[in-house]
Amino acid sequence: MKVLVSNLGSTSFKYRLFDMTDERQLARGGVERIGAPESRCFVEIGSYRAEMTLSVPNHGVAVDACISQLTDSQNGCLQNASEISAIGFKAVHGGRMSGVFRIDNDVLAAMDEMNSVAPAHNPPYMSAMKQLASMSRIPLVAAFETDFHQTIPDAWKRYALPASIANALPIRKWGFHGASHRFIGGRMAQLLKRDDARVISCHLGGSSSLCAIKSGKSVATTMGMSPQSGLPQNNRIGDLDPFALPLMMQHSGLTLEQLLHQLATQAGLLGLSNGLSGDVRDLEQAADAGNGDAQLALDVYVAEIRRQMGGMMMALGGVDAIVFTGGIGENGKRIRQQVCNGLDDLGIRVCPDKNQSGNTERRIDDGVGKVQLWIVPTNEEIVVARQTVEAIRKV
Repeated sequence: MKVLVSNLGSTSFKYRLFDMTDERQLARGGVERIGAPESRCFVEIGSYRAEMTLSVPNHGVAVDACISQLTDSQNGCLQNASEISAIGFKAVHGGRMSGVFRIDNDVLAAMDEMNSVAPAHNPPYMSAMKQLASMSRIPLVAAFETDFHQTIPDAWKRYALPASIANALPIRKWGFHGASHRFIGGRMAQLLKRDDARVISCHLGGSSSLCAIKSGKSVATTMGMSPQSGLPQNNRIGDLDPFALPLMMQHSGLTLEQLLHQLATQAGLLGLSNGLSGDVRDLEQAADAGNGDAQLALDVYVAEIRRQMGGMMMALGGVDAIVFTGGIGENGKRIRQQVCNGLDDLGIRVCPDKNQSGNTERRIDDGVGKVQLWIVPTNEEIVVARQTVEAIRKV
């Protein structure tokens, strides 16, 4: 069974193709700048690498372009598109529907209800799903990121709302990055050689969240009702007291809708750095050159990771391993060091040399502290591929 796993952005489509008989990756590629006059298409199939410029007006055409690459008579890995058994989507927010589902009108309606909560994610996914459903008979599956966090106890996922609101609306701490945290939970069980480990998964990147995992299950996470919550994101606000909103509206003259858009696109590390950048690499370079705003953004980011990590430790009743993953987690040497500094009394002791260099997957603690520290590259796509196979076989 061959499964295509798609990861969509508002102007991008990235994919990986797996042969699920042995979970071997056959190809990866995608399209960037969808809707622009010229879109960049790229593909990797074994040793073959190619990049080209095409006109790609929407996500449906983007998928067609990628399938054309995969079925190319000279360099492709498929004879025809019928070899693809299913397309799995790493979907974000289905609200009342949290799990893995064959995509139908009910799934699309549930996603539509959450558009205002996940404005950067749900609309492009829904658009692509509808386009593909109309253009192809390939089964489509939505694997929602919230699924992994369904095991979180009520005490860690409920807001202190009036019962009338809580009972009427799906307002709770749903959590996201579920595929990444699920992968880390499974991988750490293998590395630690135990199924009951207490793990803090630190998915740090353009979008960041922490997850407390016990015996492979999520028991707490930092993101709440929306992907805009929790830690400061690259350009999204993170946690904010809701009573700040009226004051901000009065000061700016913006409507609530306009203000929420600003907080979802111009805040986070970008906002803290006074518009300089939401990319940690840029901020570190600017901070080294003496930019105080860049340094503030980095300081707030690290402080929030440490604060939230303390909460994850309380949820677990201790911790056996802390894992860094995601673009910043895997590559951010300075961020990892600063997160772990001064925590010797908690058994968290990073080794500076191991933190600086080594295998992509490696242990970076000094071997003295009781908490193991790891860098583990995540693989969200294989998690979605497995979930897609399960969903197809249930039919």
